[in-house]
Amino acid sequence: MHDIRAIKDDPAAFDAAMKRRGADISSSDILAIDDERVATVKAMNDAQAEQKATSKKIGAAKASGDEAAAQAVMAEVGALKDKVKALEEQERVLAAKLHEALLPIPNVLDPDVPDGESEDDNVEIRRWGEPRQIADAKDHVDLGEALGMMDFEAAAKLSGSRFVVLKRDLAKLERAIATYMLTLHTEEFGYEEVIPPVIVNSDPLVGTNQLPKFEDDLFKTTNGQYATPTAEVTLTNLVREDILLEEELPKRMTAWTQCFRAEAGSAGRDTRGLIRMHQFSKVELVSITTPEASAEEHERMTACAEEVLKRLDLAYRAVVLCTGDIGFGAAKTYDLEVWLPGQDQFREISSCSNCWAFQARRMNARYRKEGEKKPSFVHTLNGSGLAVGRTMVAIIENYQQADGSIAVPDVLKPFMGKDVIATG
Repeated sequence: MHDIRAIKDDPAAFDAAMKRRGADISSSDILAIDDERVATVKAMNDAQAEQKATSKKIGAAKASGDEAAAQAVMAEVGALKDKVKALEEQERVLAAKLHEALLPIPNVLDPDVPDGESEDDNVEIRRWGEPRQIADAKDHVDLGEALGMMDFEAAAKLSGSRFVVLKRDLAKLERAIATYMLTLHTEEFGYEEVIPPVIVNSDPLVGTNQLPKFEDDLFKTTNGQYATPTAEVTLTNLVREDILLEEELPKRMTAWTQCFRAEAGSAGRDTRGLIRMHQFSKVELVSITTPEASAEEHERMTACAEEVLKRLDLAYRAVVLCTGDIGFGAAKTYDLEVWLPGQDQFREISSCSNCWAFQARRMNARYRKEGEKKPSFVHTLNGSGLAVGRTMVAIIENYQQADGSIAVPDVLKPFMGKDVIATG
């Protein structure tokens, strides 16, 4: 959500920010609504003042014994009261109209975000590890199905396409991956573990900018609630309408949840395997910070996600998303892309975004600086630490062996209780 005062103070800067976003949005359209609202507020205040001043004449008219004059003054006061009431309603309508106009507008971008039109223009900033080169590498689907532990056909009978049934050691591997990630993030990186609901009302989704713009990508229940597409929604909204103390920040939270996405805009993309599912699990990271600390927190969060990949010994690269690929609510985003031998390419496994105060304004999430009376908006950040299904894909493809078995990464062996995943 944008601050209307900031748009009014520098409409040219707002227009330039939207142009950089490639958004067909003009400050003049937004300000026209606000100008009408401000004029209505002025008319309402003037009418209230006139009503108050006229009300004082009633007593004088009655004291003079002129009942007709008193009745005329009372009628005038009544008319002014009705006028105030009508203007109050008009102001509420215009405020709602302004709110609705601001909701679909994307966040402004950090000056560091590179210009570009698509993911092809994202800028690589570092790499870690050597991509494994495996002769005759198979993808995770062939490997998982050959093991008899990954069943898309059974899932289709139950739920349709883009679902999977994991069995035995691959089911255990998913749990091991998530448990390891949670252990690392809570015990070493200081995140607080949370188990949130996966069904939410619309307000939290508005707060984290999934609504109204991305409603088609959500699963909606019959009573108007939604299945969460990411724990970013629930974790971030835990500070909704709160006023935190500065000493409480940064607030860092993590959760392993099932996530649900309709993938409305992905027809024909990644239809094979675990890359793009309707239901998947993810370990999410969320930070609530002061504006002054959010850039540093963004680097820290990204480093926490990278550390998971390093300890799993999975080669990856980090890229900063360009103007044409960055998400709606983000001011700046780093993507981590893991190497997949079965696909012979890097694929996204984590996005870490700094949203500045964009979500906080939508949630009315604030904090009070020490020594200041007026609260300020917090900054919110979110990232995958990591997507569990995609991590499984990376492990299966990078740790595949010639006989079709999967070696277990060293850090997961205590959680798996074995060194190799194999048939039999």
